[in-house]
Amino acid sequence: MPITAGGSLNSVPNPIQQALSTNYIDFTDGATGWEQQYLPDLMEKEAEVFGNRTVSGFLSQVGAEEAMSSDRVVWSEQGRLHLAYTGTLVIGTSVVTIGAHASSTGTYVAGSHGLRIGDTCLVACSTQTYVGKVTAIATDAVTILPYEGTHATNVGMTAGAVTVLKIGSEWMKGSDTPYTTANEPSFLSFENKPVIIRDMYHVSGSDASQVGWIETTSEDGQSGYLWYLKAEGETRLRFTDNLEMTCLEGVRGVAASTLDTGVGTLMPGGAGGGNDDFGTQGLFDAIETRGNASNGITGITCATDLAEFDAILAEFDRQGAIEENMMFVDRNTSLAIDDMLACMNSYGAGGTSYGVFDNSEDMALNLGFSGFRRGSYDFYKSDWKYLNDAGARGAINARDLTTGIRGVIVPAGVSSVYDQILGKNLKRPFLHVRYRASNTESRKFKTWTTGSVGAATSELDAMRVNYLSERCLVTQGANNFMLLN
Repeated sequence: MPITAGGSLNSVPNPIQQALSTNYIDFTDGATGWEQQYLPDLMEKEAEVFGNRTVSGFLSQVGAEEAMSSDRVVWSEQGRLHLAYTGTLVIGTSVVTIGAHASSTGTYVAGSHGLRIGDTCLVACSTQTYVGKVTAIATDAVTILPYEGTHATNVGMTAGAVTVLKIGSEWMKGSDTPYTTANEPSFLSFENKPVIIRDMYHVSGSDASQVGWIETTSEDGQSGYLWYLKAEGETRLRFTDNLEMTCLEGVRGVAASTLDTGVGTLMPGGAGGGNDDFGTQGLFDAIETRGNASNGITGITCATDLAEFDAILAEFDRQGAIEENMMFVDRNTSLAIDDMLACMNSYGAGGTSYGVFDNSEDMALNLGFSGFRRGSYDFYKSDWKYLNDAGARGAINARDLTTGIRGVIVPAGVSSVYDQILGKNLKRPFLHVRYRASNTESRKFKTWTTGSVGAATSELDAMRVNYLSERCLVTQGANNFMLLN
């Protein structure tokens, strides 16, 4: 039978590929039902508009990882070798009341100083220093008579706070040593505890059966076509970042805090238990508590920045004086340091080159510096993406303009520490991550899949990927670190 074409058709097929007015299909004609939005032009390649989105990698560069089997890690750090104390001088008696160790973050116990009769000391106030000898001790009241003058009255001493440093001793010929006790080495003990960090990814069986492909490139270097596992891969990367961010930003809980009293079973001991055994101390809190902080390197003027940097060096001199240090800073601080170093050069022939640079006038202009030497210290500067990224610390620093963190200065190398669990001295990096592990269970990075999608393990009509880690950061020798606020 003859077939009559419908009157609403807007084209007549042509047997060959030839562009004619009679075989053109108008997709914008609403009357035909072929609206343009119904046939989008799908671009298979995913646009990487944020570059590499991961922020982890800092701890892998400056530290190490080590297994542990206990609920906490405890370590001891050496105390000062020499005897130095702060105290209060009473003019007219030369009695110094010892108040604390001069350079210690530990708690001073009354009568625990190491000064003994016969010791020679330097006693310094804000205006003068005198040399004296210990002649009497009554717990913390130590009489240090001056070699010159009487009771420190004629050498410019002022009453008030003083610092006492033992420099030696002096005894008569043929005398016996009256010491009855020895000065034991002092040390400080610190501890931290791991926290359990968890995450998961969930996809229903129905969504898993709808295969939709897209070409992707992930931050861990894998590329190709993925479907629903694209989201699982991002969850894994985000969890990896969270492991490092916890070790950087974590703080220890305080007993009877609002979190401890209001959350219940989420906190150890339950609601109102008054238990401070939760949370973990991260790098930033460890430096703020036991290390040093600087508000310098502001980018105001070269002279100001250099003066502030010299103040940092002076503090390092008072601490471990570790020669090589690494600086991990945000963009503004990095540029301020570049400007500070550039100010030291005349930008032309005959200009002074600092550090290990060979700044020839024929080379291409390079306004960035990766390292420099000042005094007896070497510094290697690196931009820290975590402090710049608007999806990480960069967003917090942009909001908190007063106490935001602009970088850290980390000592290179290893330190000697006494491990109280193993009962011996060990050489370890200043920073290292401890994770829970045994012969049968490793909680460094644990992942497992449950559900009925793929290999069925339960009646759940979905696939659930679980992630878990139990870890903490050990910050040894925090007095050698510098936090740039």
